[in-house]
Amino acid sequence: MITRKNREQIALMRRAGKVVAEMHEQCIRAAKPGASTLDIDQVAREVLDRRGARSNFLGYHGFPAVVCTSPNDVIVHGIPSDTVILEEGDILSIDCGAIIEGWHADAAVTVPIGSVDDDSTRLMQVTRASLDAAIEQVVAGKQLGDVGAAVEGLAEAAGFSVVREYVGHGIGTAMHEDPQVPNYGPPGRGMRLKEGHVLAIEPMVNAGGPETEVLDDGWTVITRDGRRSAHFEHTIAVTDHGPEILTLP
Repeated sequence: MITRKNREQIALMRRAGKVVAEMHEQCIRAAKPGASTLDIDQVAREVLDRRGARSNFLGYHGFPAVVCTSPNDVIVHGIPSDTVILEEGDILSIDCGAIIEGWHADAAVTVPIGSVDDDSTRLMQVTRASLDAAIEQVVAGKQLGDVGAAVEGLAEAAGFSVVREYVGHGIGTAMHEDPQVPNYGPPGRGMRLKEGHVLAIEPMVNAGGPETEVLDDGWTVITRDGRRSAHFEHTIAVTDHGPEILTLP
């Protein structure tokens, strides 16, 4: 069922989104050469505790952490570990969420660890730009295909590929709600957006081909060709004044 949220419900999601934004801010500060990805998870837990929020990642189908930490060729769902040590030149996707009074928010960012090469910088810039282009489509009267086409068009024009097995989603009283929000597809197709719809849009863009593999842990998704991937996400509401990003500070 695809639900529309009222102003009071969106206000609660906005509160959850501010917690997510703070998690990102603190995790980015901690994401330095020599830190482990488990260190990043601990920082995020401290923010949740301080803000009186709950994690929507921890325990989700058995996931053991409050953030997904996905370095380099890991696309999404990387499990924080004290044996994964960040190194100069890595890139790292930090994906996390929060719940306030039963309402969810979810966002991701990919950041450089120290100085990174030009190709990685461009990959991150294009992926972020593809999210921005998609957000511009989150207005009443547009269709889901317009959102996906914005991501696909920008990413592929830059010579990158868009992951197809994993998509964005609706969000509200559950982290994953209908509808699915692909990062590809023709414009002018799919569900028509209306005021009150809230979507988590999350381009996953690969430097090489779009093919993916899942590691034996059942979670970690990597690029099949071993090339790098970037991931950005925001939770966005369709409002009477256009798209509102709920996962900002």
